[in-house]
Amino acid sequence: MKKWNLVIDVAECHNCNNCFLAVKDEYVGNDIPGYCAAQPSHGHRWINILSRERGRAPMVDAAHVPTTCNHCDAAPCIAAGRGAVKKRPDGIVLIEPEAAKGRKDLVTACPYGAIWWNEERSLPQAWPFDAHLLDRGWPAPRPVQSCPTGAIRALKVSDTEMTQMARAQELQTLRPELGTRPRVYYRNLHRYTHLFAGGTVLGAKGGVIDCLAGARLELLNSGRVIAATETDTFGDFKFDRLAPDSGAYEIRATHTDHRPVSVQFEVHRASAVLEDILLESA
Repeated sequence: MKKWNLVIDVAECHNCNNCFLAVKDEYVGNDIPGYCAAQPSHGHRWINILSRERGRAPMVDAAHVPTTCNHCDAAPCIAAGRGAVKKRPDGIVLIEPEAAKGRKDLVTACPYGAIWWNEERSLPQAWPFDAHLLDRGWPAPRPVQSCPTGAIRALKVSDTEMTQMARAQELQTLRPELGTRPRVYYRNLHRYTHLFAGGTVLGAKGGVIDCLAGARLELLNSGRVIAATETDTFGDFKFDRLAPDSGAYEIRATHTDHRPVSVQFEVHRASAVLEDILLESA
């Protein structure tokens, strides 16, 4: 059977918040019988965008991660709900407005913080994947349609197809160690969860120092080469996907007609922007 999934590309999210606003527009003040009660005007972020900056001047980047109910296949909220939270055959998880009334414990049952408490209605709430619109024939939820960069896609495919796609495209889920089996997948999530090491290579030749394009750099960890790259036109380079607190590294820089240079550094809780690497002429 085909089921709904979201695929979110972190590299394409510009933090415009159109997805957040689309959800607000759809649910604030709108009771949708059989699906969910109205979202309050303030406080709730059924789609919440996490942001993180990495590096320091002159090498800085930012990542934005839209988060929402993961519509997990092994959802803790379903286990805790005792009938107040249900999983549809198409993979969508719905909090039953009547059955969940007064169940504030369901807010803490979600390890992702995706369930919000409506104080006025005494009701836990989460984004229901716009199930009411999909049931009326809409091709995708409103957050997908409102995204100007195409960072959010909705896919209705079999579990086998989704598993194969996730493996082939290196898609990840949030906190997989929880074993909740989310149906929201991320591309380029490393831009939020991991660190980078980067810098600029300069070349000295004939008394002139300039940016050195095409220099080869090897990244070593425990004496083993784990990645390699070349500098761009401006002499810049970057090694990404470094785990926080992963310790000591070495970079070896080489270029034709220049003497090689090795640089040691450590990665702890922040990305490593290295001092300029100068290669002297041979």
